[in-house]
Amino acid sequence: MSKFRFPTAFTILFVLIAVVAALTWVIPAGEYLREMNEGLGAMAPVPGTYEQVEPNPQGIISVILAPIAGMYDPGLLGSASSAAIDVAFFVLIIGGFLMVVTKTGAIDAGIGALLNKLEGKEHLMIPILMLAFAFGGTSYGMAEETLAFYALIIPVFIRAGYDSLTGVAVIMLGAGIGTLGSTFNAFATVVASQGAGIPFTSGIVLRVVILAASLAAGIFYVMRYAARVKADPSKSVVADMAAVNRSHFLKASAEGDALPSLSGVRAAILALFGLTFVVMIYGVVALDWWMGEMAGLFLAMSIVVWFVSKFDKGTSMDEKTFVDTFVEGARDLLGVALIIGVARGVVVIMDAGRITDTILHSAEGVVSGLSEFLFINVMFGIQLLMSFLVPSSSGLATLTMPIMAPMADFAGVGRDLVVTAYQSANGLVNLFNPTFAVVMGGLAIGRVSYDRWLRFVLPLVIVLAVIIMALLSVGAVIS
Repeated sequence: MSKFRFPTAFTILFVLIAVVAALTWVIPAGEYLREMNEGLGAMAPVPGTYEQVEPNPQGIISVILAPIAGMYDPGLLGSASSAAIDVAFFVLIIGGFLMVVTKTGAIDAGIGALLNKLEGKEHLMIPILMLAFAFGGTSYGMAEETLAFYALIIPVFIRAGYDSLTGVAVIMLGAGIGTLGSTFNAFATVVASQGAGIPFTSGIVLRVVILAASLAAGIFYVMRYAARVKADPSKSVVADMAAVNRSHFLKASAEGDALPSLSGVRAAILALFGLTFVVMIYGVVALDWWMGEMAGLFLAMSIVVWFVSKFDKGTSMDEKTFVDTFVEGARDLLGVALIIGVARGVVVIMDAGRITDTILHSAEGVVSGLSEFLFINVMFGIQLLMSFLVPSSSGLATLTMPIMAPMADFAGVGRDLVVTAYQSANGLVNLFNPTFAVVMGGLAIGRVSYDRWLRFVLPLVIVLAVIIMALLSVGAVIS
C-alpha cells in the first residue's frame, strides 16, 4: 500500500478555489455601497449600506478560469490590490538574473569567503538577517520583494551546515513578523489608520512592543531549529531532500564541492549584485517603484553583469551563452510564477460571487455589544478570517476599516487598537496563508512543500497569536 502524499500547492489552491465557489451557492450575495474615501484615496464600503443583491454563483467554468483571471484582474478592490501578472513576470526576470550571476561563480565564491570569516559563528546570520528583513516588513511591508533573496540566502545556510528550510524561515518569518508588527508601513498601518480616521502614529507604542516580543520569539524559534539541524541533519523537516537540495542550490557541488576563488571580477559582480538590491529597496521606498520598475532593474543588471564578466576568462560568457543562461533561470522559476496566479484565484471567485461584503457584514454584527476585552479579541479573530480570504494588506484595510473601526467607539476602545488587531492578524495569517502568493512562491523557490512548512511554523504561529492577544487585551483594558 502506497503512503499518503500531501497534495502539491497547486492542488491545494485549486481545492480552495472550488470550495469558495461552492460557498457562493450557499452564502447570500450582498454589497455595501462604495464611495471615494478621502483618507484612503480609494473607493471604500460605506457603513450601514449593506444590502443583498442578485446572486452570482460560480460554477466549474469559473473555477477553471479563476487562476487565469487572477493573473491579470485586480478584483473589486481596484487599486488596493494589484494583478498577479506583475509579480509573476518579476519572478521570471529574477530567475534569469540569478542564473546569470550564478554562472559567473560569483555567488559560490562569495559564500566561501563569507563562511571563512564566520567560521564557528554561522548562527549569528540568523538574528542579523531576520532583524534586517523585519525592518523591511515593519517599514514598508516587505513581501514580494523577498522573492529575490531566496536563491541568494538559502545556499549560504546550506553551506553553513543548515537546511533549505532554515533559509526560507529567516526570510519569510523575518519579513512577515516585521509586517505583523508594522510601525509606519504605508501599505498597512498608514492605509488602515486613514480608513479609521486617526493619525498613523496612534497606538505605535503597542505596535512596537508587539514587534519586539514577536521578533524575539521568532528568532529564538528559528535559531533553536537551526542548531538542532546542524547537530543532527536527520532532524531537518526536509531531511529526505538534503542531497537533492544541495545539488540544486550549490552549483559547485557537481565539481566535488570545491568553491571557486573570489577573483577581482567576481568581487565586482558581487558588488553589482548587492547594489541591485539596494537600488531596488530605495526605488520601492523613495520612488514608488512597483513590479515593472523592479523587473526592469534586474533585467538591466543582468546585462551589466554579463559585460563585467567578460573581463575574466573564468567568468566570461558569449552572447548565446548569456541568453541561454538567462532563459534557463527564468524557466527554473516558471512554476513559482504560475502559482502566484493560482493563489489569486480565491479572491477572484469571492469577488465575482459577491460574498466578500456578506462575510464582512456578518463580522460587523458579531462584534456589536461586546466588552472591551471580548471586542478586541473577537476583532482579532475576525481579521484572521478576513486575512485568509483577502491576503493583501492594503486591500484588507480598504475593505474592513471603514466598517470595523467605528465599532470601537461603541465598545469603548481606541480605534488604533482595531488598526493594530487588523495588521497583526493579517501579518500572522500571511506567515502560512496558501492564498498569499508570497508564501507559496517562497516555498516553491526554497523547495519546501506546504505541509512541511505548516509542520514547522504552526507552533510558532500559536505562540505569536498568544503574544498578540495578550498585548491587545492589555491595550483594551488600559485604553
